[in-house]
Amino acid sequence: MTGQIETKLAELGIVLPRPPRAIGNFAYGVEHAGILYLSGTYGTAVDKNGEDFLPIQGKLGAALTIEEGYRSARLMAINHLAMAKAVLGDLDRIQRVIRLLGFVNAAPGFQDAPKVMNGASDLLIAVFGEERGRHARSALYQHELARDAPVAGELTLAVQTC
Repeated sequence: MTGQIETKLAELGIVLPRPPRAIGNFAYGVEHAGILYLSGTYGTAVDKNGEDFLPIQGKLGAALTIEEGYRSARLMAINHLAMAKAVLGDLDRIQRVIRLLGFVNAAPGFQDAPKVMNGASDLLIAVFGEERGRHARSALYQHELARDAPVAGELTLAVQTC
């Protein structure tokens, strides 16, 4: 049976991928005292061979436009939802999006990280609604990100305890 959040994802035309494979020794997320702390991830996709890849790579303000960064941030949020599902089993346990910490791989002088991170924020609000989806956020500038990812981020969620 499909829950409300997965029904909303389907309405938005989103199919959750498998969570991105960790490139280190850590969990997708840790649930503690009604809070789910999701690990950092990128805007990856899965290729036909089942391998993770970055469909968008590079620095914002150099090789990439704000729109490309926005799309990468949106993919990152989709990956966070896939990670949340792997940890929780049921996305309907999510009561509220609390905080998004975003990092933008920016060329010197690029000052539109908030517009880039709106790709993730807009998706979260579309999925969870204004009341549950609006969240605290930081959009920080990085001079480099691993694998030349345009964005990376962490997500914190309030969840119903079992």
